[in-house]
Amino acid sequence: GPANDIYGRLADRMRPHLSGLRVHYRKPGEFQECVLDALAAVSFLRGIGASGGIALVGHSFGGAVVIKAGELSPAVAGVAALSPQLYCTRTVEHLGKPLLLVHGMRDGILDYAASEDIHARAAEPKRLVLYANADHTLAQSADDLEELLAGWLPEIVSRTPAVGRN
Repeated sequence: GPANDIYGRLADRMRPHLSGLRVHYRKPGEFQECVLDALAAVSFLRGIGASGGIALVGHSFGGAVVIKAGELSPAVAGVAALSPQLYCTRTVEHLGKPLLLVHGMRDGILDYAASEDIHARAAEPKRLVLYANADHTLAQSADDLEELLAGWLPEIVSRTPAVGRN
């Protein structure tokens, strides 16, 4: 994962307070199928009794996937997109829940202008965090990103999901 395995570190760190589920796409690179995988994960969490909100976090292609899944699922309370691509984010203004965008300003794969564009089109509440010395993987800002997400995730999942709002 991005930022020196931030998903694993966050899962270990948050375990006493939050449950985590990491999704490996059945058909990586096929956007609609990956969105369905993310929605299946949300359904699974609900099915095993997850209460409160569900936050989705995705990196690069996965950033666009979690934005779309967040738009489609009323069970999702917030979305964090790390170094997201622009593709398939045209309707981000319909997300209707907190959006955290994080990007490295030295990203040579997906320019940070992608996050700026998504942020400009997204409705409130939204936040854009740019790391001046980080590349696409965000490894150079891994500790700062971990602190950011460790504070953001509990706040988001404590919210009641906006069921029926989409």
